[in-house]
Amino acid sequence: MTSLLNEQQTSFIPEEFSPIRWSQSALELLDQRKLPAQTEWLRFNTAPDVAKAIHDMVVRGAPAIGITAAYGVALSAIEHQQALGRGDTTAINQDIEQLAESRPTAINLMWALNQMKTILAAQPNAQVIPTLVAEAIKIHQQDIEFCHSIGRHGASLIEPQSTVYTHCNAGALATGGHGTALGVIRTAFSQNKIAQVFAGETRPWLQGARLTSWELQQAGIPTRLVTEGAAGHTLKNNEVQWVIVGADRIAADGSVANKVGTYNLAILARHHHCKVMVAAPSSTFDLTIHSGEDIPIEQRAEEEVTQLQGIQIAPEGISALNPSFDVTPPELIDAIVTEQGIIEQPDAEKIRRHFQR
Repeated sequence: MTSLLNEQQTSFIPEEFSPIRWSQSALELLDQRKLPAQTEWLRFNTAPDVAKAIHDMVVRGAPAIGITAAYGVALSAIEHQQALGRGDTTAINQDIEQLAESRPTAINLMWALNQMKTILAAQPNAQVIPTLVAEAIKIHQQDIEFCHSIGRHGASLIEPQSTVYTHCNAGALATGGHGTALGVIRTAFSQNKIAQVFAGETRPWLQGARLTSWELQQAGIPTRLVTEGAAGHTLKNNEVQWVIVGADRIAADGSVANKVGTYNLAILARHHHCKVMVAAPSSTFDLTIHSGEDIPIEQRAEEEVTQLQGIQIAPEGISALNPSFDVTPPELIDAIVTEQGIIEQPDAEKIRRHFQR
């Protein structure tokens, strides 16, 4: 434990539910792979272990990944403080590179790492450690505040007694707390606007089945779980007003990379006259990328498709395609909601104006 840190000042456990806690110079993550059957918190003391936790989906969701990576940089500085005292940041920069490679599509990851790198570059000595910890905590706290703002803006678009459909998990588990897509749903439900939520199961990790349904059930929000193949049937035979999802990266033209299956839903929603809302903080935008064609799509292990919890469900030797994300073009999106407000019928010019406020 470093003498540069006052634990009473730097430990941070959010007042509301969050899958991330900073305590006693260590990072604690709720192991989301084991939900809903088991609630287990894992403790991390090194950045490489944090990077592995991100890659292995102990923590997931773009905002939560960014927060976790920021804490990972703080852990690296603590671990390598003797070298840092000599002005040597080599080991920390190597840890930052490893964190950056853990989930390449989620732009919040790079945004948070860049925040931490700027601080480190300005003060490359051991005295920077408390500042790095404070910045990680600030990123965490700010994300919770942003989620509440997103919730309020998104809820303003929803009419009373609405039925909505959500995909993957963009709730408190995917953020610092409250959630983006589920933040909108939570806020709208508190305003008596939500009558029913349909939650897509989200193969192959089943985040919708395991995580979103659990979160909504905990909040007392009426929820029905839907298989991926039943999405079209559900939209056709139920009056669903909104499909509400999160995002992992948004290009300058409004193209949205999100959990694979989002593109399918957007096409189905357009056919069935259902609106599509994307809820995400400003840090999810990558304005250096002009269109969705330039967004890197993470390809994950084939075993995630051919196996279920380690049990082979497909023929031995069969090949599988396992993209973790797909890209929805802006013409299929009715609104992008950030902490700053609402971008209706998004395009490059509207997004540019949104960030010039």
